Amino acid sequence: MKNKQNKPLRKGTTQHAQKGMTNYTVKEETTLLPFLLSVITNKSRNAVKSILTRGQVSVDEKEVTKHNHPLKPGQVVGVLSNKESKKKSELIGLSILHEDRDIIVINKEAGLLSIAGDDPTELTAYHQLSDYLKKENPENKIFVVHRLDRDTSGVMLFAKSEEIKEELQKDWKNTVKERIYTALVEGVVAEEQGKYASYISESKGIKMYSNLEPNGGKHAVTHFRKVLGNENYSLLEVELETGRKHQIRVHLKEMGHPVAGDKMYDAETNPLKRLGLHATTLVLVHPGTNKLVRYTAEVPRSFLKRVK
Repeated sequence: MKNKQNKPLRKGTTQHAQKGMTNYTVKEETTLLPFLLSVITNKSRNAVKSILTRGQVSVDEKEVTKHNHPLKPGQVVGVLSNKESKKKSELIGLSILHEDRDIIVINKEAGLLSIAGDDPTELTAYHQLSDYLKKENPENKIFVVHRLDRDTSGVMLFAKSEEIKEELQKDWKNTVKERIYTALVEGVVAEEQGKYASYISESKGIKMYSNLEPNGGKHAVTHFRKVLGNENYSLLEVELETGRKHQIRVHLKEMGHPVAGDKMYDAETNPLKRLGLHATTLVLVHPGTNKLVRYTAEVPRSFLKRVK
């Protein structure tokens, strides 16, 4: 799908240096375990194998655990320190995709609140990340940049300072170049790709409503592409051109294909025992480096199983 924003994209994407990660550049063709043994010389073979098995190793920023994973010259192998790995393993319902001095990007699981709701004692992504940062320095703070619904999983961004938060939020539309979701929807979507546009407004409750005429609503545009499907469900890649509350859920319901498990918007089935919506990719201009960065959370296997 094409970029919908006014600002031109910079060529290429990059990642900011991740905290606790040591990077090694591959010089010649080999496989992962022998390469790790050649660069990590202060640990035993079994210790290096354990680092690999625990998921502390990445190749070109993607986690790899296979010992015989092939490597080519120019690829970058990252090794996360045991200290950082232990801190991250204590987090519940989320995993850290990326962290640097300015931001933290997580993969939030369905069922976890982004921030506190009616029950202040309930576990949230915000409180966990706050505690995580304070273990290093009691003065550290975390700031919410945007939210995901409780039952939506995927990529979520936090700032490490109020200044960075405000910088991201003040020009969110132009800072964020892509927001891509994966949706498991009911029924057979006939079109291979397309878009849906309407005006979305909110009632006194939390439910949103869509109209083809303004009627006081906010303009909303959603682009979609069919990825897989069978006689019961379709798997869609959905990109937001605008970011209205419940936009994807409302538009897919209006298209006659509500998100699986979305009883609020007329879904009749709940095969995943959760909402079939996952924030797959976030592409934005990094507030610290001014470079284009891409963060991706793999589509849950349960989504894929429903369309096989």
